[in-house]
Parts: sequence; structure tokens; C-alpha cells
Amino acid sequence: MSAAENTNPQAAPDILQVNNIEVIYSHVILVLKGVSLTVPEGGIVAILGANGAGKTTTLRAISNLLQGERGDVTKGNILFEGNEIQNLTPNELVRRGCIQVMEGRHVFEHLSIEENLLTGAYTRKDGGAAIKRDLELVYNYFPRLRERRKALAGYTSGGEQQMCAVGRALMSRPKMILLDEPSMGLAPQLVDEIFEIVNALNKKEGVTFLLAEQNTNVALRYATYGYILESGRVVMDGEAKELRENEDVKEFYLGVGGEGRKSFRDVKHYKRRKRWLA
Repeated sequence: MSAAENTNPQAAPDILQVNNIEVIYSHVILVLKGVSLTVPEGGIVAILGANGAGKTTTLRAISNLLQGERGDVTKGNILFEGNEIQNLTPNELVRRGCIQVMEGRHVFEHLSIEENLLTGAYTRKDGGAAIKRDLELVYNYFPRLRERRKALAGYTSGGEQQMCAVGRALMSRPKMILLDEPSMGLAPQLVDEIFEIVNALNKKEGVTFLLAEQNTNVALRYATYGYILESGRVVMDGEAKELRENEDVKEFYLGVGGEGRKSFRDVKHYKRRKRWLA
């Protein structure tokens, strides 16, 4: 199995900058507390953490999908290609090249696989021939979708629906894809297949990925850099190789090491940075 090469995220210009954002739901529930991260152009960056850590909220803050859940970015700012985007609509953000694949393999169940894929091109204005070429590109990366292209999406397997969701995002010709929990509910073999395709799209097509993932082990095999969230805060970040070798990460997120600790942030020998104590 191939995996992404680990590189310093500062080696390439940042396509995304999230600067000290705070997110509140329903005007009272503080979910994200001073989250900052960067994504280099052409990189694969992972947001890691347990369920409820704030991973999905971070992606929704970037893609401007918070308002559907009564959430708001109340502090900080978010830059995509150097421009603030937190006040754009999701459609405007897609047109600029940033799209989210949501958790749970959302597909239009009553449409065929191919019809689902074509909905991903609704913001494009470059003509049917270009869209047809990109549809063929998606089928080349996901040959199973070609086989199932006439099947109703609601009657396909979980793995096929996840492939359809990623393929639909590709049809918008994105510069960056926000990928939320791609491994959820999938067998290990399918998880590896999905991540291999993500890696190929990154290397061959130049698509940048920011992925939120509970499966830390597989995410750090493919990511170039990672951020670990706990209770809405970044508690650690670093190159993927460094995180894989960190003893505390091994214990809490890779299933290796001792027992009895309840919180990553309670590790006594871990030296937190000043910004984490704010």
C-alpha cells in the first residue's frame, strides 16, 4: 500500500488559513475555542480527534454550512487563497474551488449514480464537453461507479455511496475538498481503497484535502500534517510522521500504550504551548 510522503506544510503556500475561530451554536453553546490551522496548497491535512471533539464543526465553519444548524463563527477569520470567506454562501465558495463532502455519504437516493455525479457540475459554465470529460475522469478513478452508473444511489452499498459523494465533489473541479469522516461505517478494505483514491487525486490531479477523521491510524498514513482536537481546541499539531511516533498519540489515538488516562490534555509530561492555556 502506498502512502503520502510527509512534508512540511510550510513548503507550499497556504490555500487555507483558519485564524483563531470561535463557533457558537444557538447563541449559547461554545463549540470551537480559538481553533487555528493552515492547509498548504497540494497537501493532505488531517483533523483528528474523538467523536464530539469539533472536527465536523471546523469543516462546516470553513464551508459555511453552519447556519443550517444554527451555528455562527463569532470570532476569528477564515481565508481561502488569501481572501476572507466566512461571509460567502456555500454556492459561492464552491465556485471559488472549495467544497465539502459531508459525513454520512449524502447522496440523492432517488437519482442514479450518474445523475448524482452530474449534480456536482451545476455551478460550472464551461460547457457539456468539459463536463463529459470530467465525468470520464471520475469513472477512471472510481471504476465501480461506472459499473453502477445507472443504479439508483439509494440501492448501492455504503462504499459506493461514499465514492459517489467524492466523485460528485470532483465534478465541481475543486481546488480543495473538505472530507468529513470518509471511513465511517466502511469495512477496512474499503477504507484503504477510498484513501488510496484520495492520495491519487492529490498526487495526480493536484486536489488539496482537509479531512476530519476518527480513524487516526489510517489518516496519518496518508496525511502530510495533522491537528488533534479535543473539546473544541487544538491540543497538538505536527507532521504526520511526528504524530505517529508521539507516545501520547500512540496511547490515546492509535491504541498503543498504557491505560487509565481519561483525557489527552491531562497528560502530565506533555508541554502545552501558551496559546493552549488561553
